[in-house]
Formats: sequence, C-alpha cells, structure tokens
Amino acid sequence: MALVNGNYLKLKAGYLFPEISRRVKAFSAANPDAALIRLGIGDVTEPLPQACRTAMKNAIDEMGTPEGFHGYGPEQGYGWLREAIAKHDFQARGCDISAEEIFVSDGSKCDSSNILDILGEGNRIAVTDPVYPVYVDSNVMAGRTGEADDGGRYGGLSYLPITATNGFSAPLPAEPVDLIYLCFPNNPTGAVATREQLKAWVDYALEHKALILFDAAYEAFIQDPEIPHSIYEIEGARQCAIEFRSFSKNAGFTGTRCALTVVPKGLTGTSASGEEVELWGLWNRRQSTKFNGVSYIVQRGAEAVYSKAGQSEVKALISFYMENAAIIRRELTNAGLTIYGGEHAPYVWIKTPAGVDSWGFFDHLLNKANVVGTPGSGFGAAGEGYFRLSAFNSRENVNEAMARIRAL
Repeated sequence: MALVNGNYLKLKAGYLFPEISRRVKAFSAANPDAALIRLGIGDVTEPLPQACRTAMKNAIDEMGTPEGFHGYGPEQGYGWLREAIAKHDFQARGCDISAEEIFVSDGSKCDSSNILDILGEGNRIAVTDPVYPVYVDSNVMAGRTGEADDGGRYGGLSYLPITATNGFSAPLPAEPVDLIYLCFPNNPTGAVATREQLKAWVDYALEHKALILFDAAYEAFIQDPEIPHSIYEIEGARQCAIEFRSFSKNAGFTGTRCALTVVPKGLTGTSASGEEVELWGLWNRRQSTKFNGVSYIVQRGAEAVYSKAGQSEVKALISFYMENAAIIRRELTNAGLTIYGGEHAPYVWIKTPAGVDSWGFFDHLLNKANVVGTPGSGFGAAGEGYFRLSAFNSRENVNEAMARIRAL
C-alpha cells in the first residue's frame, strides 16, 4: 500500500479558505434564497483591462498562423516581458534588477511555496503572526515544522506577533533565524513597512546571513510615495532577499495566472558542506525541471500592463478598489468598530466586538447580514479577535454589505 506524506496530517483542520467555503456552502444549502455578498477571499471582481484583453486576442490570432504559433516557451518567461518588468517595476524605482533575474510564473502563491524546493532542511524559520497561511502550511507539508500546539502554532517556527500594540510592524527575531517571511503591504492586516523598517530587516539578514522571502503582491496599492514598493529599494537587499510579485490583484489576473519571482544573481545559500551556492542557478534548475512556463497568450496580456493604456487602466482599477476600502473603513468606523488597514492595501482589518471571537464574528455576519469575511484566527493565533474584509467587489455590493452590517 502506498504511504502518504505524513506531514499533511499535521495540518490543522483545513486550509483557511476551503473551511470558509465549507461553512458558506452549508449556509447556502440551508438558506437558498439568501443573497450572499463575499468580502472574504481576496479575488478581484472587475474585468481585465482592455489593453490586456486586446493583447491576448492579438496573441490568439498569432497562434492561428504558422509563423506566429508558439509552443513551449522559455521556462523563465519571454524576454520581452521580463525586460518590461525589470524596466517599469524595478529600474524605474532605482532597483538594480535585470531581466535575467526575473522568473515569470503562474502565481506568487505557487512560488512562495515552491521556493522551499531549493532550500534545505534545518533552516530556522520566522513568520509573522498573523500570517498568510501558505507560508506556514507549505513548510508543514514539506516537513520543516513540528506538530501544532493548542494555539495552532507549529514547533520549529519562530512567530513574530504583529498587533495594534506594535503598530502591526513585525519585531526582529530575538534569536538568529535563517529564513524570514515578510509580506508588505501586509496580508491580512493591510499594514505597510517604512524604508527604515525594511532597512532594519535587511541589516538583520545581512548580519545573520539570513534569507528574506519578501511578498510584494500588493505593492501597487501603496498610496504614500515614501513607502518602498520593493525590498530592493533598500541597499544590501540583493545579497539577502528574494521577492515575489503578481499581476493578480493590480491587473485582475487571478483567473488568467501570471506572476514573477526575482532571484538576484550573486545571492547565495550554504550547502551541507559549508560551500556557498548561488540560488539563481538552483531556482532556474527547479523551474526548468518542474515548470513549463506561462502561456504565450497570458504573457502578452501581462506585457500590455506596461503600455500607456495598460498603466492608465490598472491605475483606475487600483483606485476603484481603494475607494471600496475607504468606504468600508468609514462605514465600519461610524458603526463603532475599531479599524486598521485599508489605506495602502485592499484589506481592512477589524477588531471584533468585545466577547466575540473571530469565527463567532464570521458566523454572525454570515447568518445575520449574509456577508462573508475572513476570521483573523485563520491567519494565526495573534489574529484571534480580528476579522478581515476585502475591498475586492463591486461598489453596489460594498455599499449593500456596509448597510447590512450597520443594521446589526
């Protein structure tokens, strides 16, 4: 009989979002006429930008001709897309990142999990708490942790609480660690990191020879020009950081799938024998072996993001979702709730009412207002007592959801 991967059996209950889906499905079955409004999972709702759609249609037409047909593409991504990314997303902000250091993929969620393929066992790992669940669960699945305690924290991980007390700014680890997961703008709290705060992390990583895994999936939503969009805006980050980005939230590619990971040349890890090994080569080998690349059609759509029309349309999308976030912040504040986030990210982080835990608040909103959100405890023990609402929805639905919640 085939043996299963026992590490999966250590996972608590179910991945957060499937558990939400299970509860919503049960509610819908019992209340088929309920008009649910979903502000839980961070999936976009507005159509793809016209510039991207046009580019994809043109690419489909190309694929219908002998001279324009494309089969297997380069696993790292087409050069013209990587050049556009390097120029607009990094070099324009003063980051020393070349096209060769960019790997196009089908999702930053995938990459932030798959990166463990090139990292050895025995690394001391730090995560924020609350945290995007994928960072923790992927380490559990890979056998990098111990069992979970009663609070849901896994042995072998260093948890860095981010709370209202510390301004949702992760404290530096009290003891040296080897891998550090950072996400700014933060999912789920919506907090951002200043240049000074990121410099402290880079300095720490350089001092302790640690690797920062920096998730910048929501960088496009930053409103303050003084807030860094990339870890590579900080001097020394090339020597200690890998960055993940995505077209999902800024350009609406959740259903078409396109993202990127930056692995700087010269960034190294250590082998079991103490030899320094360049991570770029390992990641390139991993992708060449396990990944066949993003489709030509989708990459042409992503390239169009950097066109003049594409930049204008993406800016409009971001403004639309941030206006939704502003509405949620205003209405819930007026309703007497304590609100965080929603200013530089499409997520609003809510303190649950006194005496109500995260899942209790989830069930209350689901059953009484027919509004779906995300319980903070699903992001970690320090998320207990908080609740996340997403600004990804139509204006009509956001206004209606706020009216229902106010009515409670």
